[in-house]
Amino acid sequence: MGEALKPGAVIGILGGGQLGRMLSVAASRLGFKTCIYEPGGDCPASHVANFHFQKSYDDEAALRQFGESVDVITYEFENIPTSALDILEALAPIHPSRRALEVSQDRLVEKTFLRDLGLEVAPFANVESRDDMDAAVAKIGAPAILKTRRFGYDGKGQARLKSADDATAAWEAMEGAPAVLEGFVEFSCEISVIGARAQDGQVACFDPGENVHREGILHTTTVPANVPARLRTDAVLVAGRVLNALDYVGVLGVELFVTPAGLIVNEIAPRVHNSGHWTQNGCVIDQFEQHIRAVAGWPLGDGSRHSNAVMENLIGADMERVAALAAEVGAGLHLYGKAEAKPGRKMGHVNRISPKG
Repeated sequence: MGEALKPGAVIGILGGGQLGRMLSVAASRLGFKTCIYEPGGDCPASHVANFHFQKSYDDEAALRQFGESVDVITYEFENIPTSALDILEALAPIHPSRRALEVSQDRLVEKTFLRDLGLEVAPFANVESRDDMDAAVAKIGAPAILKTRRFGYDGKGQARLKSADDATAAWEAMEGAPAVLEGFVEFSCEISVIGARAQDGQVACFDPGENVHREGILHTTTVPANVPARLRTDAVLVAGRVLNALDYVGVLGVELFVTPAGLIVNEIAPRVHNSGHWTQNGCVIDQFEQHIRAVAGWPLGDGSRHSNAVMENLIGADMERVAALAAEVGAGLHLYGKAEAKPGRKMGHVNRISPKG
């Protein structure tokens, strides 16, 4: 375990989106400076971070300059090129570790890792050719979902099979990219746990939230989740097992399906997570501060919830409701500073809190 960073230290963040923005805000409250590495200009994190390296991930000189200018490195998205990490890890500690990235960057590796931990996952099969596709459908059946192994998010990179007749169209939709066929899971709802692990192995988890999606994008997260207390406890224990197995440092999101037979792990995300945004108004220590504490070598904060909360994502044209939301009692508004509201684009979120029951 490294020495805890002192206020004034610089935290490097790979990625300049809204998660990088909110991490920067949390870091500033603890007296840290942030430096983001993001190829795009006028990105959400650049509005609040102390420094912005607007360089590409194949600019070795820029990566070295970035790595030498920060005390620790973290990230707000998973798909960081391996070549960039090779350069950076020789210059500053990277949290969470590369092992966490390797697992989460590839759906097949992730499903295998979770299964080998003894956790329940949906039936799955690797698909790298048309013959693989036929074999996977024969093994798993339909309905099923074909997902690209890498670079999928918010419903992208997926094709649904209602029956085996859809196999050809689904395979063609992948455009040759390696994929995983996942069996359809009958579930009553999806819940997620935001867990954190410190450098000394301390683990703290926030209360599980219940997620509702629209068109493949998270719409709301409600806390507490409307599931039996034993399942909420089981979900937290699952998150703890994943955190410890990865020797993880930072915040991790774990999505789970609630089924009649118990919990099935859908996926993990090695970063702060959309379904944890409610913590900004429902807890004294939110997920972003918890992550900064962990990567800086500080003790984790008290993540207990003082209020019930419903987080609603503001997507595209929802920005037209901002004036009304700003006037709403009990609503915490968080806007990301994105220049243009496009359909399907996350522009912000609102946390509605009420007394804890």
